[in-house]
Amino acid sequence: MREAIIRLESVSKLYPTGSGNFRAINNISLVFTKGEFCGLVGPSGSGKTTLLNILGSLDTPTEGTAKVLGRDIGKLTHKESAQLRNYHIGFIFQTYNLLPVYTVFENVEFTLLLQRKTAVERKKLVMDSLEWVGIADKAKSMPAQLSGGECQRVAIARAMVKRPDIVLADEPSANLDAENSIRIVETMKQLNMEFLTTFIFATHDEKVMKFLDRIIHLKDGMVELDKIINKTS
Repeated sequence: MREAIIRLESVSKLYPTGSGNFRAINNISLVFTKGEFCGLVGPSGSGKTTLLNILGSLDTPTEGTAKVLGRDIGKLTHKESAQLRNYHIGFIFQTYNLLPVYTVFENVEFTLLLQRKTAVERKKLVMDSLEWVGIADKAKSMPAQLSGGECQRVAIARAMVKRPDIVLADEPSANLDAENSIRIVETMKQLNMEFLTTFIFATHDEKVMKFLDRIIHLKDGMVELDKIINKTS
């Protein structure tokens, strides 16, 4: 059995409102293991992005405990949270979030600068990452010169360049057509199998769900169903 790398115990997130508190997620307990390829699914407002933000140490629980790679997210300092993200967690967003004034190579390289890698180390890691997603020939291109599918491949390369333990993908196919959506998810699945990187998606895209090995349905901030998908060849 693979090791557990994320443990959530009775996690809730509350936001103050005029009439009290709004529970974005409510009493969630989950365990994720190394190499999972799973998705948080549910309608808008079900708590998917809030939960991803806690898993990525971008936010902290109001109640309960969230441990990622053995670290208690609620007890980390800002510096410790940043280190966890810089070295162990990759992010993929639906809007790509590429820096428009930098080349593809520089966009992917940025996270390695935070790790203080040497120029030689950075070049190899970046080019390896671009090779994985099939766009090494675009290294000198600017984001504006790329298609939507190519931009999302750059975002995957940027997330994977540091060889993270976990990749969190928030609606990664939302701005792509069906063909590109499938290609992007196939690329992520290949990386998942090759490196045993844990991928956790927030999605309601049926095309993405077909590739998942585990689907966690959220409704009104709670886990409605946690289902392992048994696939036969």
